[in-house]
Amino acid sequence: MEKGNYTPVTEFILLGFSDHPKLQTILFVVFLVIYVTTLLGNLGIILLIRLESRLHTPMYFFLSHLSFVDICYTSSITPKLLSNIISEAREISFLACAAQMYLFVAFVVAESFLLAVMAYDRYVAISNPLLYTAVMSKMRCINMIAGCYTWGHFCALVHTNFAFRHDFCGPNTIQHFFCDISPVLDLSCSDTYISKRLLFVLATFVETSTMTIIVMSYIFIIVCVSRIQTSKAKYKAISTCASHFTAFTIFHSTILFIYCQPTAASHSGDTHRIASVFYTMVTPMLNPLIYSLRNKEVKSALKRLMDRKGFFLVSI
Repeated sequence: MEKGNYTPVTEFILLGFSDHPKLQTILFVVFLVIYVTTLLGNLGIILLIRLESRLHTPMYFFLSHLSFVDICYTSSITPKLLSNIISEAREISFLACAAQMYLFVAFVVAESFLLAVMAYDRYVAISNPLLYTAVMSKMRCINMIAGCYTWGHFCALVHTNFAFRHDFCGPNTIQHFFCDISPVLDLSCSDTYISKRLLFVLATFVETSTMTIIVMSYIFIIVCVSRIQTSKAKYKAISTCASHFTAFTIFHSTILFIYCQPTAASHSGDTHRIASVFYTMVTPMLNPLIYSLRNKEVKSALKRLMDRKGFFLVSI
């Protein structure tokens, strides 16, 4: 298409949940509560791990990064959504949309690989407890975390570049509450076949590779647990994996539903948006609850920290 025949789009309009005008106030309150809970919960996990020396282990090192990633990718979406609901001004500039897409993809992909790393960490802890600190050395943990972020930013760069290299000549209403890849590509007036295939291929690769690591880790964990003689030791081994298993199941089931289908771009409407709400806002809120409520070490560390804080205040 000749550029002189159309006016390029300079901003988009996020439809959000405007097709439910009577629910706007309720949605604002619900999303605000979820976001505040997410920030407090994940920041609490990060601070607790940093302040409690007994949690300075590879497992909690990865958990602190999981909380950081959760904060980052939900913060790339939720504040704009809340602003759109309360002001009813749903415009987002071209560059802001690209930035939102980049940050969202980067941290979601990083979380996928991070959950795989955490599964491997649990396998090493259960199969080789005596060699755990040697195998999961500080440098190896740092390299694993660096790999998670590297893959995240690589995928974000590829998707954002391919999404915004297309021509946009109207309409400019995104059928979503944030700049997700497929809804943005649907607005392009140029051929997006390659970009949509790339989305499917990369999303499938990320999910396949990370879930393979997770599933294989849990298979080996089950084999190791089956060899444990005492029921108390078996329960302790299983309990260390329960939180991670719950978190990855919730996260990956939604990702698979939304992205890992050849017809992912055709998914729109309430079902797609509700599923997106679940993994962009609800999952980051649930992760701190899952890891704190089901983890005795975290609860014990929190109690010790509160006791020290109480003693300090009494002394003053």
